[in-house]
Amino acid sequence: MNRINQKLNEDKKLLSIYFTAGYPALNDTKKIIQDLENSGVDMIEIGLPFSDPLADGPTIQESSTAALKNGMTTNILFEQLADIRTTVNIPLIIMGYFNPMLQYGVEAFCAKCQEIGIDGLIIPDLPVAEYHEHYQATFEKYGLINVFLITPQTSDERIRFIDSVSNGFIYMVSSASVTGSTSGFGNTQETYFDRIATMNLKAPQVVGFGIRDTETFMQATKTGKGAIIGSAFIKHLTNEGVDTIDSFVKKIR
Repeated sequence: MNRINQKLNEDKKLLSIYFTAGYPALNDTKKIIQDLENSGVDMIEIGLPFSDPLADGPTIQESSTAALKNGMTTNILFEQLADIRTTVNIPLIIMGYFNPMLQYGVEAFCAKCQEIGIDGLIIPDLPVAEYHEHYQATFEKYGLINVFLITPQTSDERIRFIDSVSNGFIYMVSSASVTGSTSGFGNTQETYFDRIATMNLKAPQVVGFGIRDTETFMQATKTGKGAIIGSAFIKHLTNEGVDTIDSFVKKIR
């Protein structure tokens, strides 16, 4: 069974952390992953930096720009993760945009992910219909779970189609804005959370965008299986450095 599915089957609310590979320094990637697992994080999303990250807010955009200036590339990321499974057991997901994967070659990219022990991919700009028609068989061939995003504006029909092709979890974007732009969850988000909960989808939902502390983590996981923290963690790395990861995680739960 894929590590993501194993984790989803655990009787707990899951904490997933996103960070940008190659930030703050090019060779920080492996240490950050190891420290996050040692701090009790359940899943890790490794951001593959891209020059035009449309879904990301200023914090993650700036970290992507810095990582690219540091020299991060797809090949270097794969080299950094070559032996990651000798020390790390929790699910690892690469989150990035489709262009670098297309340039690398989709099948070659998936094969490399399987080789180094990546469990899934999140590709915000790969439409679900395009994936279903052209790439699903390849992803499944290499044992990779593709995670799709939904927002408060996503129609019930589209959500049910996404649910039908999902074999892991659904990334439930808490708002229609970019990452890191919300200051908390209000009635609009709570209504959205309740709406999705009543749909009784087969795929668990993990909430992202706007989670930054214990309060927002608890709100997001009231109906969802887990929550994803990205921008708040990037800010912590920027301000406090890579040696204080445990203190960040302990503030969440």
